[in-house]
Parts: sequence; structure tokens; C-alpha cells
Amino acid sequence: MKKSLLAALAVTVAGGAAAIIPMTASNAAVVCAPAWSASAVYTASNQASQSGHNYTAKWWTQNESPTTHSGQWDVWADNGACGGTTDPTTPPTTPPTQPPATGTKMASAPYIYPGWGNPPAPSTVMNATGIKAFTMAFVLANGCNPVWDGEGGLTGGVHASTINAIKAAGGSVVPSIGGWSGNKLGPNCSTPEALAGAYQKVIDAFGLQAIDIDIENSDEFENTVVQDRILNALKIVKQKNPSVKTILTFGTSPTGPNYYGTRLVQQAKALGANIDIFTQMPFDFGGGSDMYAATVGASEGLKNLLKTTFGYTDAQAYSHMGISGMNGLSDQQELTSTATWTKIRDYAKSNNFARFTFWAVNRDRGCAGGGVVSDCSGIAQGDWEFTRISAGF
Repeated sequence: MKKSLLAALAVTVAGGAAAIIPMTASNAAVVCAPAWSASAVYTASNQASQSGHNYTAKWWTQNESPTTHSGQWDVWADNGACGGTTDPTTPPTTPPTQPPATGTKMASAPYIYPGWGNPPAPSTVMNATGIKAFTMAFVLANGCNPVWDGEGGLTGGVHASTINAIKAAGGSVVPSIGGWSGNKLGPNCSTPEALAGAYQKVIDAFGLQAIDIDIENSDEFENTVVQDRILNALKIVKQKNPSVKTILTFGTSPTGPNYYGTRLVQQAKALGANIDIFTQMPFDFGGGSDMYAATVGASEGLKNLLKTTFGYTDAQAYSHMGISGMNGLSDQQELTSTATWTKIRDYAKSNNFARFTFWAVNRDRGCAGGGVVSDCSGIAQGDWEFTRISAGF
């Protein structure tokens, strides 16, 4: 901002002598907003000052210094230089003491995969269970273009018709972008801007309220360059679509995030990605696990990481967390029974988790002794029993 001109001079000439008469024309300096506090919570439009500049928050923030978080895609907007002070103890305008504990909570949305495992009709499952939302697998890549299963396109195929059927029955859909295998957008889009553009195509195609980035395997989850590209892309997506929830889904250990999961969370903070929900997949630990204890242990580990990274309370951390389990037998023969899944749901529900899902509705049918297959759970159960339990979340 240009500095104000504090005076102007006028010259009159009388009798050959110059008389210089001062003329005051002052623009008062912009008063500094209350000094930024690392412990205060700021929401969109709240103002604070730091190092002689005023800043305006773009969204909810705490402990993010305006001087270091005011870039184009960051949380603070730099309003320019200021002078003078107001009472530094004055809190920001009507801030909440913490985000609502259930502020990001979503309806349970188990995975459904139209291209695999004898997919059921969504209306059949919805009518039998009361479920109202699904996570749909998987958006992959054709170059840097999003396509279902890595082939065809986004519209006109079985995935699009399934989405239409879910919406017609009064439900909603969260697309899952990525997964364990296939050609994915993260490695194929060369910049965060290009990747954000690919995500935007999916959002626009279906008028979405949330997207799930299922970040797995060595090409995305264990690739730090791609991790950062995904986080920066989601930052752009969130700025362009403030109401769209952004979800990261990733693997875990029985005690919480591993090295790459920890890095993902910490980089989300460092890059100002403004992720709404961090969802762990608490299975495939190596076999033989107590799946309730392992799921709780993994979740408590994530809660503690979110607390130390973002300065959250327990309630705030839980409200940014999700569980994505595997019904029946996991890939490594770990057993999650319907009774265990009910206990896991009750744990997530009582702590106001944001997200609750499992892989997959296609497998939510009984086949005791059937092993790990695409169209049943490998255990004795009634059809859609895990979905029915999940609907109670």
C-alpha cells in the first residue's frame, strides 16, 4: 500500500515575494486490528494484525501465523500496512471456542463398486437397510483426465447410471478417487493446478458435496512428491469449493498412522490444505488381530497426532476423523464380525467421528468358508447386515 501524503504546499506570489502557506491534507493511517494470538480461534472474515499488517481469515484457523500463512492459497489474506493499535486482548469477532464436535459429520457411506463383485441394485440395499449414502469406487486416470476405472469417461457408463439410481432413491454419493491399484490421477497430473482441475471435473460432473481421495500404495501414499501434489490440489479445490468436504483415506498401523500417514497429516497442516476429514483403513495389519482393539488403537493414535499437529481438543480431533473398515474377512484373513462392527460403530458414534464406511457393499452377503472374494464377506451373515449396522451411525 502506498504511504499517505501528509502535506501539500501552495505558493502565492505578492509584491515579488513568495509566501509559502502550509495546507494540511492527511489520510489517517489504517488502525491495526487486534494482535494475532496463537491460542485464539479465527473464522472466516475475522481480522488480526501482526508485524504492522492487517490480515483477514479466509476460513477456520488456529495457531497459523498470518505472516507465514498469507500466500495466495493460504488461510490469511494480507490487507496491507497498518498503524496504531487497538486493545490486544480484544478477541476476534464472535469466534467459536472450538469447531462444532459434529460439524463435519457425514452420513455413513459404505463403498459400492459398480464394476466388480456382482454389484447390487442400490435401491435394494437402501430399502433393506435405511442407508442413504454410498462411496463409489474408483475414479482413475486417462492421462490427467478423470475416468471411472481408468477407462471410458465420467458420464454415460454404469457408474453414472448407478449414481443416478442412488440419487433417484433419495441418496447421495461420494466418489473415491484413487485406491490401491490402477492408473491414478496423483502421479499423472504434473502440477497441483492440473490435479485440482481433474478433481474439479468430477465435482462438476455430479454436483458433489464431498470427494474422497483414497491415497494408497507406493505411487501415491509412499511418494512424498505426489503426497504434496495431492494436498496442494485439495487446497485449491477447497478454496474454489468451500462447501465441498475433502476427505483423505489411507492405511494405518494398529497404533495409529505410520511414517507416511504421519507425514500426510503434518504436511496437510504445513501446506494449509484445510482437509476436512482424515479417514484411516484399520485392517490388513498382518492377520490375527483383535479388530475392535486394533481399530480403536489406530483411531486413538490418529486423534493424538491431530491434536499435536493442529492444536485440537479431543472433540475437535474426533470431528475430523473417519473409519473405513473391511467387513467379514480382510485380505489378510482378519475377522470383523457383525458384532465387532457394531462395537466399532458405537465407538465412532459416541465420539462424534465425521465419517464411517467399509469395503464394500458388494461383499455384504454371507458365504461362510468362502474366503476373501468380491461378492461376499467370507463369513455367515444376512444380506446387507454390515450396511444396516452402518446406517445407525
